[in-house]
Amino acid sequence: MISAKGICKSFTDKEVLSGIDLDIKPGKIFGLLGPSGAGKTTLIRIITGQLGFDSGEVRVFAKPVNELTGDDKKKIGIMMDDHGVYDRLSCTDNLKIFADIYGVPYSEIGKALKETGLADSAKKPAMKLSKGMRARLQLARVFMVRPKILFLDEPTSGLDPMTMKYIHKLILDRRDSGCTVFLTTHNMEEAAVLCDEVALLNEGKIVDRGAPSEICRRYNHQKTINIHLKTGEDISLVHGAESAEKISSLIEQGKVETIHSSEPTLETVFIELTGRKLEAEEEIRYA
Repeated sequence: MISAKGICKSFTDKEVLSGIDLDIKPGKIFGLLGPSGAGKTTLIRIITGQLGFDSGEVRVFAKPVNELTGDDKKKIGIMMDDHGVYDRLSCTDNLKIFADIYGVPYSEIGKALKETGLADSAKKPAMKLSKGMRARLQLARVFMVRPKILFLDEPTSGLDPMTMKYIHKLILDRRDSGCTVFLTTHNMEEAAVLCDEVALLNEGKIVDRGAPSEICRRYNHQKTINIHLKTGEDISLVHGAESAEKISSLIEQGKVETIHSSEPTLETVFIELTGRKLEAEEEIRYA
């Protein structure tokens, strides 16, 4: 559905992307993970044809990105920042503008508002929406065209946990309906919940890729099983057959409170590979 080979991009004397390779299958959620300023937004703009690149190849729908037709582009939904939200207009009127641009019948507006939980706010001006509701309005805008590919750039940044969970459900529903989702985030927990495959991006280079669980297992150096007993005691055992009898005995005696294997999180893997944490940094935006 989306492929990139050897993508490089520089702004003046700063290289932002260096040799990026991607191959994203249809009907999957792909996560591009990394701290703000790592080049995630730049790559989305290149893949969607908004920004040129210095070398390499990008194909969408099996076509070079610069050969996409108007009909092809109507199959792509993009949610980036506050793009496309007009504060003084109601939710409905915001969507009418977008419907006119994409040739979408107005009957789709009510469906999109209902799908994103905004039906009761249809007449409310965008300026009076909460941050979470604005995010849902942006999703309604891209859902309205029933895209085959959906690009989401930090879709839950700064949102409360309940709103984040709601938006996660919307994204998973779109995936389950056959939509391919390209997601950027610096939230590794979000990526683990949503993504079928991820690529870790640091300073313009992909440092590893794969299914989240596969990446975590790959960097499981400790290979231990950690047990917390009801007495408050913590026990670490070697992850192997030699520990099976001990674990079985503790469980049979009813002493186990919790039991976990030692796989690292995506966050700790990223830190190991790059020496960098994934806290939100001041993002570098390029025109």
